[in-house]
Amino acid sequence: MPRDIDELSGTDTTSAALCTASLSSFDTNVNAIRVDRRQWSEETPVSEWDREIKPPAMLRSSRDASFPLIVHCHLRWDFVWQRPQQIFSRLADTHRVLFVEDAVPGEGEPRLDISEPYGNVVRVVPVLPAPMGSTDEQCAVVLPLLQRALKEHPLLADQFDAPVQWFYSPMTAPSFLGQFGAQGVVYDCMDELANFRFAPPDIAQREQFLMSRADVVFTGGYQLFESKSKHHYNVHFYGCGVDIQHFGKARLEETQVPAEVASLPRPVFGYFGVIDERLDYGLIQALAQRFPDASVVMAGPLAKVEREQLPDLPNIHWLGQRAYEELPSLVKGFDVCLMPFALNDATRYINPTKTLEYMAGGKPIVSTAVADVVRNFTPIVDVARSEEEFVQAADRASRSPDTTMIQQGIAKAEHASWKAIVLDMQRDIRAALRTRGQAAGRAHIAMEMSR
Repeated sequence: MPRDIDELSGTDTTSAALCTASLSSFDTNVNAIRVDRRQWSEETPVSEWDREIKPPAMLRSSRDASFPLIVHCHLRWDFVWQRPQQIFSRLADTHRVLFVEDAVPGEGEPRLDISEPYGNVVRVVPVLPAPMGSTDEQCAVVLPLLQRALKEHPLLADQFDAPVQWFYSPMTAPSFLGQFGAQGVVYDCMDELANFRFAPPDIAQREQFLMSRADVVFTGGYQLFESKSKHHYNVHFYGCGVDIQHFGKARLEETQVPAEVASLPRPVFGYFGVIDERLDYGLIQALAQRFPDASVVMAGPLAKVEREQLPDLPNIHWLGQRAYEELPSLVKGFDVCLMPFALNDATRYINPTKTLEYMAGGKPIVSTAVADVVRNFTPIVDVARSEEEFVQAADRASRSPDTTMIQQGIAKAEHASWKAIVLDMQRDIRAALRTRGQAAGRAHIAMEMSR
């Protein structure tokens, strides 16, 4: 995807990180909120993971705007283009980024597959022979390989001194925190991973460990913000952003709808995104059954569900994963954009990125009553609270789309850029590093005075 897409748009202001106070300003400052509770206190958890995490070169570079980033992510860089890719493709303009993924099984000796998939972003995929063992056992193998690569590999050597460590999953935190001379720690909480299918039983304990050592916590949803701010003093809500120019292509005459969608009977009720346990498959089937002459298009990769588990009707079309570059043309072919999420533990804290992307495409949107959607995007999004309401709302939107709501959606998307989110995140990180540096300085002075 174009690296300078935000610069080209000229209208950016970011989707989740715009404001600093209350969501009463949500119409223009899409969804940013922060809390900084300096009086927060909670007994630091003690576990077998506890050890001293030293802040070596922190004071030297805390004022350096270009500090490197070591990112620990459970999502693949080449999977769906979403929050991590949106953020680090922009941070890479001013920061060297090391994107470390979870290990994958492979033959031969343990190794690291190292590449540069995006300018200034180095991707590391550990490859371990099966059986790979527990997370901690995997990390014990990966850590020395990573430390050696940081000294010797041409893409890494001498480029990640005094980094900021950035975590998306807490699983590797006990093994990797304190191992790279980090000057600060960021936890960007996209989802409540403990509520997902097949979640490790100790993930909540590991998150507690990570949060007790993080300098700043970001959340991708307001429900998450409320939850995490009870356990950390420096939490900031940065929800979803949007590439307005990219998804605005859905409104251009020259954009071509993919043939596989253009040839379908109309109306086309469409969804793009991951196909997983968060979707309400009974709802999708009900929509297709109610309108057998219409088409239901579901585009996205499968995750934790099998193809045979999905509704199999002649007017439901499972297209599989589509490249990020193809999504605007796909949206152009939709008459109504769907967010058919199940209301379960896995969706309690989600704030779907696709909401603003649909808005930027100029389409009517129908969703189930996901809390953050209700709070952040009504009345632009028509929220249904039952199967019958959802079916009726989809029908109504296909017959008589509300042009006023569509225009309001476009305007909201225009004031919700990833670029603005990233700028605010950078500001918060620098502030956290200053606070950490001042605390370290006071501790050093106190120690000297006590001698």
